[in-house]
Amino acid sequence: MSDYRRWFVAGGTYFFTLVTCHRYPFFRDSMAREFLGMAIRRTKSSQPFELPAIVLLHDHLHCLVTLPHGDSDYPGRMKAIKDCFTSDWLTAGGHEEPVTASQKRRGHRGIWQRRYHEHVIRDKSDLERHFDYIHFNPVKHGYVTRVKDWPWSSFHRHVTSRHYSENWGSGPLPQLDGMELE
Repeated sequence: MSDYRRWFVAGGTYFFTLVTCHRYPFFRDSMAREFLGMAIRRTKSSQPFELPAIVLLHDHLHCLVTLPHGDSDYPGRMKAIKDCFTSDWLTAGGHEEPVTASQKRRGHRGIWQRRYHEHVIRDKSDLERHFDYIHFNPVKHGYVTRVKDWPWSSFHRHVTSRHYSENWGSGPLPQLDGMELE
């Protein structure tokens, strides 16, 4: 088994990838998307954080999370989001992927992969690359040919704030070469 070491930076900004169990496309369903939004909002109200960027694809999401000064408990926030979504989704009769008997004994449900990918943002350049990676992801996966056509992304908010132009991502993005964060 791999030895995962997590970095804890109080008040830090982190990049996350959360993936569904067996990569099942839960988020094609509008109810699932709504429940995820509610789970994020509820978690933010009880354990504050900023969400500078997010993209929701059919079977995973990428986001940037900034924690309050002096706070490094991102695992608690990720767990709360996943648990809240899972509870609401299953209570509403949502689909659950099969899991092994061993996973069931450990309390695993067939909604999310057990782990998630996290990366501490080191500097402004690293932040910008991850912003770009998040917003370009629907094009990367072939869901759309233009970033602006994917509705479940903070890209539109950043066009309004002039961080991006409306047609950003239409050409090559060499800053993303070699980034594989799935």
